[in-house]
Amino acid sequence: MTTANTVQQLQAEWVTQEKFQRYGQLILPSHDGKAYDSNDAQLNLQNGIPRFYIMRLQRRGRKFHTITRHVKCTQCLGSLAGKDWLIAVAPPNNDVNTPALEEIKAFRIPGNCFIKLAIGTWHAGPYFEHEMVDFYNLELADTNLVDHFTHNFLQSDRLEFEII
Repeated sequence: MTTANTVQQLQAEWVTQEKFQRYGQLILPSHDGKAYDSNDAQLNLQNGIPRFYIMRLQRRGRKFHTITRHVKCTQCLGSLAGKDWLIAVAPPNNDVNTPALEEIKAFRIPGNCFIKLAIGTWHAGPYFEHEMVDFYNLELADTNLVDHFTHNFLQSDRLEFEII
């Protein structure tokens, strides 16, 4: 007998600095000449060569069953052309290899800002409703080779998520 997979819906909420604090930072526009302070991205890129690039993604729906984290660096993501997008996150906990199911949240990110993911923050996305979106991405040159830890909920819990 085959057991069906369960789809758990995650209601996306608009990101705010306060709501996103457990997962990293929301970086909003500021005036040129503003002195560096805690509202600027607090980056950790010391464990390798930084890589800043434009990542082109095609629409792939809003369902996911894997979630990833990076434990050697922060990561910054933002869309180009002012397009809103979605991401699911779970707080970092480097003492365990599984994200806490009850702590997974989904956020809608406006196209006029970016997010910085804290070291170890679990994330799935970006997701979006547009056909294609270019994202800028700041991480390390080898992040996806040596610092890419993924948990598969289909394998562990027969579970899929859908951001609504």
